[in-house]
Amino acid sequence: MRIEETLSRHATSSGSKRALVTSGRSLTYSELDDLTDRLAAALGANGVRRGDRVLVFMDNRWEAVVSIFAALKTGAVFSPINASTKADKLAYIIDNCQAAAILTTARLMPVVNSANLDKSIFVASTAAPNGRVPDGAIDLQTCLEYGRDPVPHHGIDCDLAMLIYTSGSTGRPKGVMMTHRNIDAAAGSITTYLQNTPDDVILNVLPLAFDYGLYQLLMAIRLGATLVLEKSFAFPQAIFDRIREEGVTGFPIVPTMAAMILQMRDIKPGFLPGLRYLSNTAAALPAGHIRRLGELFPDADLYSMYGLTECKRCTYLPPDELARRPDSVGIAIPNTEAFVVNDDGAVVPAGETGELVIRGPHIMQGYWRDEAATARVLRPGPNPWERVLYTGDLFRTDEDGFLYFVGRKDDIIKTRGEKVAPKEVEAVLHAHPGIVEAVVTGVDDPVLGHAIAALVVASDKTLSESAVIRYCAGNLEDFMVPKVVKIRDALPKTDTGKVSRNLAADSLEMAQ
Repeated sequence: MRIEETLSRHATSSGSKRALVTSGRSLTYSELDDLTDRLAAALGANGVRRGDRVLVFMDNRWEAVVSIFAALKTGAVFSPINASTKADKLAYIIDNCQAAAILTTARLMPVVNSANLDKSIFVASTAAPNGRVPDGAIDLQTCLEYGRDPVPHHGIDCDLAMLIYTSGSTGRPKGVMMTHRNIDAAAGSITTYLQNTPDDVILNVLPLAFDYGLYQLLMAIRLGATLVLEKSFAFPQAIFDRIREEGVTGFPIVPTMAAMILQMRDIKPGFLPGLRYLSNTAAALPAGHIRRLGELFPDADLYSMYGLTECKRCTYLPPDELARRPDSVGIAIPNTEAFVVNDDGAVVPAGETGELVIRGPHIMQGYWRDEAATARVLRPGPNPWERVLYTGDLFRTDEDGFLYFVGRKDDIIKTRGEKVAPKEVEAVLHAHPGIVEAVVTGVDDPVLGHAIAALVVASDKTLSESAVIRYCAGNLEDFMVPKVVKIRDALPKTDTGKVSRNLAADSLEMAQ
C-alpha cells in the first residue's frame, strides 16, 4: 500500500478526526488531504513527475507534513532535509539526487539560494513574517490554493517513496532508498509491537528529517491516529504541558531526552498519567536510566529499541523483559529475522560476538547512485533471490536469543594489544551516581597507539576527572580504564540529537 493512499482513505472514512496538531495549526484528515492534493497539483503543474526527487527542507511544522504527502501524491520521491543543514551539504544533496523541487521556509531560503546553482529547479517557500516571499522562490501559500486535481502518476508500491540522507559527521552523506513497500512493512511491524491503534495520540519532538521522527508521522497516518508535532525538547515543561493538554498516549524519546528528564527535580512519579508508552532508540538507555524512567512513568510501558536508517527498525525489547534484561535491545521486530554472524557469514553461537544481519521486507533498496557502498552492506541472503543487510554493528545473543549491542565494528578501540568496545566502558560510567551522560572513544597516543578517552556530563558538580578515572579503575580491567576524562556541560551531538562519537573524538584530540 502506498502511504499517501491511507491518508485519502482516512479522509473519506473519518475526515473530521484530527490528523495533525502543531503550534501553528491543527488539521483534520479531510483538511490535510485537501491541502496535500492542492500542493500536489501545483507540483505537477510545475513539472514534477513520477520518480522525481522533492526536497523538504523545513523544521517540524505543518507545511512540512503537507509537503511530504504532496510529493508522494505526484508519484515523486520525497527527501526530508534537516533544517540545520548548511549550504555546502545541501548543494551536494541537490546535485546527488538531481532534485526537481525544493519546498522550504523563508528562514532557510538564504541557504537554498547559496546551494542551488540550477535555477531551473522549482522552489516554493513560506513567506517571511513581513509577508514577503524571498527572492528565488514562489509563495508556498499560493501553491496551496491550486485546484485539487494532481497529475495522475500510476505509481505502485515498489516505486521509491523516500530518500533519506545519512547524517554521518565525516564524508559525504549517502541517500538511503526506501520504497512504499519498505515503509509499509516497517510501519506495520512497529505499530504491531507498540500496540498502536487509531485512538493513539503520538507526540513527536524529533526532527522529521530523522527517520525516528519521520516514522511517527508515517505510522500515525497509516493508522488514522493523531500526531502532535513540536519543534524540539528544549523546554521540557512546555512539552509536558502539551502532553497533558492533548491527551498524548505515545512519547518517543532518545537517550539525551531521557537524561534531561532525569535531571529535573520538580517532577514526581506518575506526573503524566495518560501516557501508555514511551519508546527509545538512537542509542541504548543505560540500565540506571531505565529503572528511573520506570519510577517516573509507572503506568507506561517502556520500549527499548535498536535500528538504523537502512532498515528503520531491527529489534525491540518487550517491556516485561526490561527488569530481567535491561542491557538487551531485545528480539527481531515482527516479520523480521535478526542473526549474528562471523567474518565468514556463519551464524555464531550464543555469547560470541559477531556482526548483526537483518532480513526482512523493510530493508533499503540500496544507496542512491553508490553501487560500491550498496554492495558492502546488501549481500546475498539464505535464498538466491534476496539480499540481506549487514549492519556493521557488533552484537551477541544470550541463550534465549535476546540480542545485545556491543559496538560499531569501526568504533572498536585497539589499545595495549587489546580490543575495547566503547559501550562497555560507557556502561560503567553510566552506573556512577554522579554521571548523567558519557561517551567513550579512542584518541591517538604515542605509546599505546590509541588511548581510551571519555567525555562525561556530571550531575555532581564536585566530581573531578581524576575521581572518574579512579572509579573506572575499580570497576574495569586495566586496559579498559580511560587515560583521559573530560567533564563537560553537554556532549557533542548530531543534527538529530544523537551523541556523536566522532565529534567527541575531535573534541578530545583538541584537548590533548
